[in-house]
Amino acid sequence: MSRPFVLGLTGSIGMGKSAVAMMLRELGVPVFDADAAVHHLQGPGGHLVGAIEAAFPGTTGPEGVKRQELGARVFGDVEALKRLEAIVHPAVAQLREAFMIEHMGEPLVVFDIPLLYEKGHGRDLDAVMVVSAPAEVQRQRVLARPGMTPEKFAHILSLQVPDAEKRAWADHVIDTGVTLDETRAQVAALVAAIREKNPKA
Repeated sequence: MSRPFVLGLTGSIGMGKSAVAMMLRELGVPVFDADAAVHHLQGPGGHLVGAIEAAFPGTTGPEGVKRQELGARVFGDVEALKRLEAIVHPAVAQLREAFMIEHMGEPLVVFDIPLLYEKGHGRDLDAVMVVSAPAEVQRQRVLARPGMTPEKFAHILSLQVPDAEKRAWADHVIDTGVTLDETRAQVAALVAAIREKNPKA
């Protein structure tokens, strides 16, 4: 049985990555959501709660990991962040491996990885799809979010690889600065092309 074509999905904040991931699922494409996997592992009864509590006492409770407290504990502390990543990354890798085994008969699977370029997670991908929209559209979307401020937005952008670089590195760019139907058509065309080249085993 041949391995599925593995497509990475990424994009900067407010670029419409979640919407595109939903469109992919609507087309029957299995999508592995790295952020959702972490939330599951750190949620109530999650497999990593005990290990995180042991490494960072006081950062968990009945609801699982207290994300704000844990974030404050590792923010700006390179060694603490490395300790946390050493706990989280192997567990996410195990879930990703199980996902691949489950969908081995598919022609295409997608890994939704928000910080693909920032964290160097592009290995083992056959291609990368970047979602992108004009800067003014991105800004309007992000500033409409509850609790978001121009200062927070600027800080987040400073931590992310610039959109222009992501587009330059990408194998495929999906324009989300157009209507949802136009974006959906781009996604459908790309999925159809990949499925045609890599028919189901």
